[in-house]
Amino acid sequence: MSSVLTAVLGVTGAAVVALGFVEAAHWAMTRIGRRSALAAELATTMHRPFLLTVTLFAIQQAIRVVAGEFPGRAGVVHLLVLLCIGSFGWLVAALLLVLEDLTLARWRTDVPDNLRRRRIKTQVVMLRRVTVAAIVVLTIGVMLMTFPGIRALGASVLASAGLVSVIAALAAQSTLGNVFAGLQLAFSDAIRVDDVVVVEQEWGRIEEITLTYVAVQIWDDRRLILPTSYFTTKPFQNWTRSSSAVLGTAEIDVDWSTPIEPLRAELRRVCEGSELWDERVCVLQVTEATGGMIRLRALVSAADAGALWDLRCLVRERLVAWMWENQRGGLPRMRTQLDESDDGVAPMRQSRRPGVSPDARVFSGSDDAEARGAAFGGADGHGDAVSAAAAVSGLSGR
Repeated sequence: MSSVLTAVLGVTGAAVVALGFVEAAHWAMTRIGRRSALAAELATTMHRPFLLTVTLFAIQQAIRVVAGEFPGRAGVVHLLVLLCIGSFGWLVAALLLVLEDLTLARWRTDVPDNLRRRRIKTQVVMLRRVTVAAIVVLTIGVMLMTFPGIRALGASVLASAGLVSVIAALAAQSTLGNVFAGLQLAFSDAIRVDDVVVVEQEWGRIEEITLTYVAVQIWDDRRLILPTSYFTTKPFQNWTRSSSAVLGTAEIDVDWSTPIEPLRAELRRVCEGSELWDERVCVLQVTEATGGMIRLRALVSAADAGALWDLRCLVRERLVAWMWENQRGGLPRMRTQLDESDDGVAPMRQSRRPGVSPDARVFSGSDDAEARGAAFGGADGHGDAVSAAAAVSGLSGR
């Protein structure tokens, strides 16, 4: 009974000492955290995994040293070893996450010139996922290696690792392809978090990049989910790869009689009076002159894609309003020309069959020919023999 009491007291004392040590360290780290962001983040994020790891380790050592032999001792010690390995993996993961969070906090993306910041954020977020996955796999592997039966199978497992890896690669070909594509995207700068892209004829922003998929926030707040391999195998538009400043157009159709220079002056006034314009490009050109109208293209620039969209709409609206108020005659018109005589009355037909020359007819097309036609036709449509004979003799005598 005394040995059991000694064991219980020893384990309880070890747990209490571990808890006191952890709380003292947490208090000290919190005080230091008032002046250091790293210490404050460590005190907040690592408190629970550190507490669990130190407490389990102290209890395990107390059982090994103080407690004697008792039924199930090996199972209890083995369970504590597994829990210590798991809590230590949690502690390492928490430490790495603290460092990654501090890196992200240092490189903020909510600033105008955030190209390098977005690159760092994309790489850190991707490394975080790889790190967590690697720690979980290693922790489970170490826990499994504590079982004697699994250690005995280690040699055979290593011997068949080549075949297993081939089978696994074939079974998870698409998944592994997406994983490698995600790593390629993270370090190739093809896309980054917050990049503005056009994919599948949709305009949006890269919201999240994982090892297997990319989430694109479309302009109307929908989400387009694409596999990471899409961005390594298919073409897409990246509007912010080198800078966020972009160009855009606003087109209007006007009549041929429209003077262009006043419209250019109005476009300049609209751009200079708007905070959306970044003072780089403000051009008005005639791009087409067909179909009875001419097409004007206003080319403007803005600091980012969102501002450019609003600026294009503003330019189009102001130019249309200005033309309606100042150059209403320059609005698009359809022209039609009528073939009329001087007095406004269409000329009468000169022949019964338009398009045929009078010189090609004998009995119609002129007064003389009409007379010949009447002589042969008669009033009732039958020819008079005498008149016909006279007409024939007249024609043959000429």
